[in-house]
Amino acid sequence: MHHNLSLITTIAAALGTGLLFGYIATRLKLPALVGYLAAGIIIGPATPGFVADTALAGQLAEIGVMLMMFGVGLHFSLDDLWAVRKIALPGAILQIVFATALGMGLALYWGWSVGGGLVFGLALSVASTVVLLRALEERSILDSLNGRIAVGWLVVEDLVTVLVLVLLPALAGPLGGALPDAAQHGDHASLWTTLAITLGQVAAFIALMLIVGRKLFPWILWQVARTGSRELFTLCVIAAAVGIAYGSTHYFGVSFALGAFFAGMVLRESALAHRAAEESLPLRDAFAVLFFVSVGMLFEPAIIIEQPLKLLAVVFIIVFGKSIVAFLLVLLLRYPAKSALLISASLAQIGEFSFILAALGLSLGLMPAEGQSLILAGAIISIALNPLVFHTLTPLERLLGLNSKLAARFERTTDPLAMLPMSVPQEQLSGHVVLVGYGRVGRRIADALEAQGIALVVAEHNRELVDTLRQRGIHAVAGNGGETSVLIQAHIARAAMLVIATPDTFEVRAMIETARTLNPHIQTVVRTHSDSEAELLRSERAGEIFMGEQELAKGMSAHVLAQFAQKQQRPH
Repeated sequence: MHHNLSLITTIAAALGTGLLFGYIATRLKLPALVGYLAAGIIIGPATPGFVADTALAGQLAEIGVMLMMFGVGLHFSLDDLWAVRKIALPGAILQIVFATALGMGLALYWGWSVGGGLVFGLALSVASTVVLLRALEERSILDSLNGRIAVGWLVVEDLVTVLVLVLLPALAGPLGGALPDAAQHGDHASLWTTLAITLGQVAAFIALMLIVGRKLFPWILWQVARTGSRELFTLCVIAAAVGIAYGSTHYFGVSFALGAFFAGMVLRESALAHRAAEESLPLRDAFAVLFFVSVGMLFEPAIIIEQPLKLLAVVFIIVFGKSIVAFLLVLLLRYPAKSALLISASLAQIGEFSFILAALGLSLGLMPAEGQSLILAGAIISIALNPLVFHTLTPLERLLGLNSKLAARFERTTDPLAMLPMSVPQEQLSGHVVLVGYGRVGRRIADALEAQGIALVVAEHNRELVDTLRQRGIHAVAGNGGETSVLIQAHIARAAMLVIATPDTFEVRAMIETARTLNPHIQTVVRTHSDSEAELLRSERAGEIFMGEQELAKGMSAHVLAQFAQKQQRPH
């Protein structure tokens, strides 16, 4: 009996070579994903020797994209997405427009058609969500405000790309390409009808997930968890991720990535979401490796020799052109330079949606085969360079921080939310509490202070949240609490206490130093996440230190002891 072992062979070759070259890359102080890309080139059709099944590798990569996006959804709530809408929605759309114009102008300069330039520009404008997630997770900033902005930005990009993929066949004829089969047989659906159907499908899928999915899937997960079987629980999580992603594409025309993302978001409503994320992590990591290896398999080294100047121009637009546009847009939307730098680095690459757009443009006769090769090569190079781009953030932040004149140009000095209104009574700005961070912990602290009538000023990075707080009558300033100007605006010099409730403890020492310099007698209360951080802060006399796990253990222990004390006092 003859067996077709191409699937097993492809998985074994991809994981084996990925392990080898990933290890070599880390030993050379390079990111592991550079090794995964190199492994894909080695086992791809462009190099001699063993050649893995490219089609199978592509499907395995799709599963990797699904699981990665599912994991993001497990950590990214609807509230997070809604909170960054005012920057992610206009920022992503404008960035796509400007980046598409850059790519289109380059293509027209080369003598391509308008349709080919449009597809080429769109492919260069959308970044890879998988690459972004890996970069944010490696730096532990996925759950930070800037991380949520970057993820929300790419979710908007993905939604726009889904619409483009549906509308492009209908526009192929007017743009000078080949008409799709349906049009050739007389089925001429109007552009507006196609757009309405697409929007309707996406809206129906989102509504179904939010109305039915938020109740149904967490309930199913809980029922499976009650069996006590770990393997059944893991199977339920993976089946939900892949099944919902497939259903979203098959029935609603939504991409696999977006379907899996919403699957994670609805499962996040379950109390078992943290366990679901842990159980699916090993499989997500393994398939993420397959994604990068499959990308490497698409690379054609000949393009470097045949079209070096064109490839250099493509890489320049991806790494620098898009980043500069995004940086300026974030500043125009009145967010700090630190947020602009992170989002710029996040967008300095392209990936899975770019490949899909290139393939569709080629099949519709809009773009020459050379365009697809340039897009694939640009993706490989930009993905490999992306970790290096992230490494430049710290020096750039230091440059902006050390050069006061340069930093002043990027600060939001005219932003009304960065300063307290003159109408705030002065008696509420003396002996008050300065609360840095208004997340899940900070919100509860603020509610407790308000209930006792204690005056407070909130320093929060999220401008939309600051605007909401002011509408509720709570004094708040927008900005990074680690910056001296923000604490000055919060009147730290006359405050009685500084409470640091932000999950980002990186700038805690700077906050305390600023507060004690301006107010030597101020009391400080700090939230931290680990014993090592707590010990370091205690050694520097940072005030009262509260660690989440420790306080939780104290509360549970006190409850248990109180229950036993009550039992002992009851008459037998």
